[in-house]
Amino acid sequence: MSAMNKIEVSHVTKSFSTPNGKKIAVNDVSFSLDEGTLSVISGENGSGKSVLMSIIAGLEKADSGTVQMYAKAGLIFQEADTQILGETPREDIAFGPKNQKKSTAEISAAVENALSEVGLEKKADDTARFLSGGEKRRLAVACMLSMNLPILIFDEPYANLDFTGVKQVNALIKKLKSEKKTIIILSHELEKCLALADRFIVLFRGNKVFDGTPKDGLEQNLEQWNIRNPLYERTSLQDLVW
Repeated sequence: MSAMNKIEVSHVTKSFSTPNGKKIAVNDVSFSLDEGTLSVISGENGSGKSVLMSIIAGLEKADSGTVQMYAKAGLIFQEADTQILGETPREDIAFGPKNQKKSTAEISAAVENALSEVGLEKKADDTARFLSGGEKRRLAVACMLSMNLPILIFDEPYANLDFTGVKQVNALIKKLKSEKKTIIILSHELEKCLALADRFIVLFRGNKVFDGTPKDGLEQNLEQWNIRNPLYERTSLQDLVW
């Protein structure tokens, strides 16, 4: 597969100034992701996941290193409300194609296709702010799809979702994967998404500490990186506490 069909992250480093000096958020991280694959990037809060993905999505610049991609990436934020610009899902989804200077007919077609893709046709003219958490995440994805973005990055997609919301989001992610979208999920909730993945990467204090298959990842001592291994035994009430 040619380099144009990959996301190539090469020696990316990013630091921020703090009152106590510079803090390195991402330290010399490299990996390449094939087109059409689903990768889970995990790590505790502050591990550098969100900073790295902001760099990949073009929202921040690395201090050093490079990111090469074959297309733009769409970032679905943890707080889906922050991405809602329109009064209704239909209006919200139309913003992207309008900014791309598409014709009225093209915008209409892109909106209808995106609504159908994420299963929000019946909510198209509802008040967007009143959608459920899972529906808002699906709306954010629809906005990316309407712009024909083939790379989608989900930042903690299960935050504040109930069981139904998690199932809705995962059903959509499975559908997108079957359509050969390139997907990156940032999450520490491995029990909800690792089975979907082709690739598993762990960041710890800005460093890449594991990069391999999900199966091999579960054989690591994940707790040393402050991630709970989802393959713990739940056989009694006492097991249901962290």
